[in-house]
Amino acid sequence: MNLAILQQAQNQPMWPTLLMMGGMAFLFYFLMIRPQSKDRKQMEERLSKLKAGDEVLLSSGFYATIDRVEDKHIYIKLGSSVIKARRSAVVALANEQVPEQN
Repeated sequence: MNLAILQQAQNQPMWPTLLMMGGMAFLFYFLMIRPQSKDRKQMEERLSKLKAGDEVLLSSGFYATIDRVEDKHIYIKLGSSVIKARRSAVVALANEQVPEQN
């Protein structure tokens, strides 16, 4: 009986399976990969436009004011102190809506 089932399965065309796999890859791309890359590009654009005087929200949860900007780092004022941080530590500008984290 098992041999008959295997022979029947081998006689089935392969294209429905390939079509289903292609459809799943298509959905995976448009539901997961594309939105993440779009968000990443928007964030990179925002980080490239940072300038002195901008109020930002850091990934640590602190609100700070940018003192000066360098290539990969920013100097921020927290109270009366100025500290060095990476640009990637900025989550959002203070006047923007904070992105939701899952």
